[in-house]
Formats: sequence, structure tokens, C-alpha cells
Amino acid sequence: MRKPDPFLVALISVVVFASLLPARGEVTVILGYITDILIMAMFFMQGVKLERRAVVENIRNWKLQGLVLLCSFVLFPLIGAGLHRLLPHSLDEATWQGVLFLCCLPSTVQSSIALTSMAGGNVAASICAATLSNIVGIFLTPVLVSLVLHKQGVWSASSVTDIAVQLLLPFIAGQILQPLLHAWAHRRKKTISILDRSSILLVVYTAFSHAVVLGIWSHLSSRDLVALACIDLALLLVVLVTSSGLSRLCGFSSRDEVSLVLCGSKKSLASGVPMANVIFSDSIAGFVVLPLILYHQIQLFLCTLIAQRYHQKHQSGL
Repeated sequence: MRKPDPFLVALISVVVFASLLPARGEVTVILGYITDILIMAMFFMQGVKLERRAVVENIRNWKLQGLVLLCSFVLFPLIGAGLHRLLPHSLDEATWQGVLFLCCLPSTVQSSIALTSMAGGNVAASICAATLSNIVGIFLTPVLVSLVLHKQGVWSASSVTDIAVQLLLPFIAGQILQPLLHAWAHRRKKTISILDRSSILLVVYTAFSHAVVLGIWSHLSSRDLVALACIDLALLLVVLVTSSGLSRLCGFSSRDEVSLVLCGSKKSLASGVPMANVIFSDSIAGFVVLPLILYHQIQLFLCTLIAQRYHQKHQSGL
């Protein structure tokens, strides 16, 4: 039996801790400054770690790369908006905003690559697809959030400035310094990964503390959590089935199909939590990240099973 992912355990623990001991008063202000610095550091390191050569070499497979972007930024928002219209009263409006927000996020990088490798898929193509998705997401996610949520204030001059200062500029700085720092970052990959995950946990704690203080658990019952899990699962299943069908329609090889299915169905917690912190006010950020946290766990569990199934299929030569 496979052991649970330590990061998922830590993530659940942080949510529980924030529920029992949320940050208040001056502590919240201090944590706000710290999380802003950590978000900038995370995106700086993303810029440092990005291998431009891998992107350039695999961008030629435009059909696969385009379909991954289509799944992330078109298919997901359409399905989310459809579910919202079909089942508007299944969740409260704040939680629905979180569901629609996760639909606008880019693909995750690390787990997409790891699961593609496990499944025997096109790893180089997955590196390119996940990387491109995250670069595009820095620009496109706030625009999509504004369109999908019909909130003009989401894409305002202030939010543009915040996105540029906290996400885009550090990323560009990391890219500029990448030739100097890439080897150093590669040698310290494990340490940087721990710092990245610790940063995400602190951002989740800060955002969730705001939500707890504002009474998130008085708004959400166990029935609401089950409904949210079902909607997250429905999102994932529809995208998995659709992406698999698209790969067959386009005549992809089995290896490319793995990349499309496993990259196109993912949503990035590492990008999503900082973006929620930048785009949304403190009063709603905690509500917004809850659907993403739950989706992250569902996608890892289900996509791991799918990756194992692809691996067995490749081993049997089918």
C-alpha cells in the first residue's frame, strides 16, 4: 500500500491548525508581509529553474502543446461555468468562486512531469506543456477570473500592478539570472523544493486564517464539503475523458496521449495559492483556496491510478 504524500498530509494539517488557531491582529499583518516576500521568491525560483531549451525543443509539437493549453484555459472554465449554471445552489457563492478560480489556473509542473514519467509518457513534452501553461497563466489567469466571475474589479489597474510586482517581475528576474543560477539551483533542488512547499503551507495558513476568523466553518457543513468534493471530481473526470478523446481524435501516440491527459487535467496549487492571495481580498481568499486544496488531493490520487494503468499497458505492449 502506497504511503500518503507528506505534502498532502502537511496541507491538511495546516488547514486543521488554522481552524483551531487562526492568525489574528498584528500576527496577520506580519504574516501578510512574509507571504508577499515568499510569493516573490517562489516565482523568482520558477524563473531560475525553467529550462528554455526544453521549451524550445518541444514547442514544435504545436498540436499537443496547444491542446494542453486549450484544456487548461478553455475547457476547464467552460465546464466550471456550465456546472455553476446547472447546479447554482449546490454550493454557496463564495465557494463557487473558488471552483471557478481553480478552473482558470495553469497546469501543475512537478506532479505532471513525475506522473508522465511513471506512466511511460513523453516527459520532454510534459515539461514543455506544464512550463508554457504556467507562463501563460501569469498573464491569462487574472483575465479569465475576471471574465468567468463577471467581476470587473478582479482585472483592475491595482491587480495588474500586484501581478506584475509579485509574480511577473520576479519570474523575469529569475529568467535573466538563470544562466548564472541554474546550476546552483539544480544542486540544491531538494532544499528549494522544501522551501517552496513550506512557503505554500504558510500562504495557505494565512489565507485560511482569514476565512476561519470570518466564519468559514459556520458557512460550510459536512454536506457542503461532500458537494464540493463531488463537483471537483466531476470537473476532473470530464476533463480526463475529453482529453483522452481528443488525443485519439488527433491520432496521438500513446506517449503523447499520456502527456495530454496528465498535463491537461492538472491545476497548480503552487501557482494558485499565491495568485488567489494577489487577486482576491483577504476576506475571500481563504474561501477561494479551499476548492483548490481539495481538487489538488483528488487529482493526485486519481491521476496516480491512471499513470499506473498506463504503465501497465505499456509493460504489456498493448
